[in-house]
Amino acid sequence: MTDTLTAPATLETEVKHSRFLVHAAPIADPPAALAFIESVSDTSATHNCWAYRIGDQYRSSDDGEPAGTAGRPILAAIDGQDCDQVAVVVTRWFGGIKLGAGGLVRAYGGAAAECLRRAPRQPLLPMAEAEIACAFDDLGILHATLVSHGAQKLEETFDGQGARLRIRLPADRLQALKTRLRDATRDRMALRELDPHD
Repeated sequence: MTDTLTAPATLETEVKHSRFLVHAAPIADPPAALAFIESVSDTSATHNCWAYRIGDQYRSSDDGEPAGTAGRPILAAIDGQDCDQVAVVVTRWFGGIKLGAGGLVRAYGGAAAECLRRAPRQPLLPMAEAEIACAFDDLGILHATLVSHGAQKLEETFDGQGARLRIRLPADRLQALKTRLRDATRDRMALRELDPHD
């Protein structure tokens, strides 16, 4: 089972006088990952190396370290810890002693893996997205039902007929939500499952 983090985590370590500070956080999409990376990177540091994975989307950066000695080991740590929807930044302040390529790989990958090991985690549930059309009279029932099924409202628009909502919820709760809405409104609401990549 793949995990994600429930909250940001940090870890500080030292290798041959170089100080390494790791920041890890749960992220939903590449723009959020890049915003997190920018927010925790320290411009006074020697290097801010990073990686993120969101499903089959991933990126990494060595930020001036020799190619393949920082970003890829951080990404390998994310994968090795069975994490997804996670970004990790490892900031290094050079301590005067060169670590060599193998030493850098061990330092960056090891610090990232240890931070993720200690971080608060939870299983990553497969999510589903759906669109629901409902009349104004049924909005109260709809909103209460969404909360009780752990659904997150992504978008809500209104027209002359009523409201149209786009929601996200754990995939294993979609059928129960569909049944509950049908029963509560005598089948007046139209729920359509969406491809989340649309």
